[in-house]
Amino acid sequence: MQSLSPYFSFVGRILLSFMFVMSGAQKLGAHDATVQYIASSGMPLPALAYIGAVIIELGGGLLLLVGYQARLAALALSLFTLLAAVFFHTNFADQTQTIMFMKNFTIIGGLLMVAAHGAGGLSIDGRRAS
Repeated sequence: MQSLSPYFSFVGRILLSFMFVMSGAQKLGAHDATVQYIASSGMPLPALAYIGAVIIELGGGLLLLVGYQARLAALALSLFTLLAAVFFHTNFADQTQTIMFMKNFTIIGGLLMVAAHGAGGLSIDGRRAS
């Protein structure tokens, strides 16, 4: 299994980053609707939150994907995902929101694994280390 470790890390990064990259890209095409949705959650400064979300999701997702500064990107995405869970998925009377909250915490777990262990050998960080 040790010989497969770089490949598992690579596939894991692809899977973790996919949602963030896609979500960030979708936000770029739906500025007004996204800012309205952020405002409806009660989050302060929704226009600024929108910009931050796009930067973190798209930028952090791409950094995670290629494995450049992956530990830092994973930490930033972890914090972003925690805030998303708290602001958007705390209506525990709604089973879907409860599942989304738990999903976010599961994603945070995967991101913290990247933060702890790095991007792996098949990454820019891995190439720079060797």
